[in-house]
Amino acid sequence: MIPMRDHAAQVKLFEHDSIISAVLRLAIPTVISQIILVIYNMADTYFISLTDNTAMITAVTVCMPAFMFLSAISNLFGVGGASVISRSLGVRDISRAKHTAAFAFWGCALLTLVYSFGAWALMDAFVDALGGSAPGVHEHARGYLLITVVIGGVATSLNALLGHLVRSEGRSMQAGFGIALGGVLNILLDPLFMFVILKPGQEVLGAAIATSLSNLIATCYFLLVILKYRLHSVLSLKPGRKCFAQRIPADVLTTGLPACLMTLCENISYAVLDNLMAATGNLACQAGVGVAKKINMLAHCMVRGMSQGVLPLIGYNYSSGNHKRMKEAVSISATISVGLAALCMAVSLVFATPLVYIFLEHDLSSLRFGTAFLRILCLGGPFSACAYAFISFFQAVGESLKSFVLAILRKGVLDIPMMFILVRLIPIYGIVWATPIADIACCVVSIALFARFIRRLPTQPRHEAELTEAALPQD
Repeated sequence: MIPMRDHAAQVKLFEHDSIISAVLRLAIPTVISQIILVIYNMADTYFISLTDNTAMITAVTVCMPAFMFLSAISNLFGVGGASVISRSLGVRDISRAKHTAAFAFWGCALLTLVYSFGAWALMDAFVDALGGSAPGVHEHARGYLLITVVIGGVATSLNALLGHLVRSEGRSMQAGFGIALGGVLNILLDPLFMFVILKPGQEVLGAAIATSLSNLIATCYFLLVILKYRLHSVLSLKPGRKCFAQRIPADVLTTGLPACLMTLCENISYAVLDNLMAATGNLACQAGVGVAKKINMLAHCMVRGMSQGVLPLIGYNYSSGNHKRMKEAVSISATISVGLAALCMAVSLVFATPLVYIFLEHDLSSLRFGTAFLRILCLGGPFSACAYAFISFFQAVGESLKSFVLAILRKGVLDIPMMFILVRLIPIYGIVWATPIADIACCVVSIALFARFIRRLPTQPRHEAELTEAALPQD
């Protein structure tokens, strides 16, 4: 067993540093890495837009839900595993934290393999279900999914998973660097594969290869980090029967399930949106909404970075009984998240046309739709940020039912039915209006659930950490 004194730096960060300092140290690297992820996601669309081929842009857009399902798998084991690890550290159960990491790693790898095989076996039907049935779109989408999901799926999901696990014991800097590394490499490799190595007409395939290769390199980086800190870390990738003891699988899966379902429901929601747009018979609508969604992702990913960054801090202090510090962490992180989302909303409202023009300058019809769609989508940003902060809080403290309710409420229960209703009332644009309306409703419910939980929180004695030696360097 790894002695707790080897985690002196982590204990100091979680229990003794000022709360604002702890929040920023944990969250800033994660937020930066998430911003880079959005930039590289936009870079794919930007480089493909240089071909002036709307079908290629649409192909990448319709593939996004299938590719993001890999994130659903990594969140199932990553968010669940990170929560269990941080709560275990809060009560000094190092052994449980160690075996949780191993279970999360191998569970994520095996489930991703199953998904990748299924995508390969049902490829054509899968692409059509995503909204890629148009002849000019289908083949490009098929090639993109083959590389990113079937061949590169395991590396992509493990990259995100290992980021969660490394962050769970306080190594936010290393986690943020690893996630950012994949994004930066993808930006650099995109033009190389799209315009130099592969022939003209294979730009979508080139983007897929760049994405998969960059995720593979980032995964290798994380494995090297775990190897480097193996003597001072609770993270172990060694499988064994103890990985199934102490209710580890149940705790990981029930805690991570809401995060998985939230990502999954987002993907289903996007697929429904794309199919409804495709049903209009207007390819410009599909291209426009695809670009608008990617630009709007910036606010969402910054909020996600903030929530993921502070999750270990919240979980640790909840399990150790320091509820005052826990509530301060939630308050500060939620305030910052809403502020960032509001800033993004203001920028999107004022500069919608220039932002969309970067990707759709060749198609004025797509540009017009994309501008209108972006202005609609961004309105829900601050409300979504507030809801996401409380969803992440419930994940951190192991309240899986509450996070589950909020997760499916935000994406699935509200927005999908409203798409079908509003499209009849407001053709085309009503499909997009469903998103901010659902965000507002989910925000109201999340605030009510959080307030009720805090009122009923029992008073527990604070668990004092005793640092038996000088704090070790964290990085």
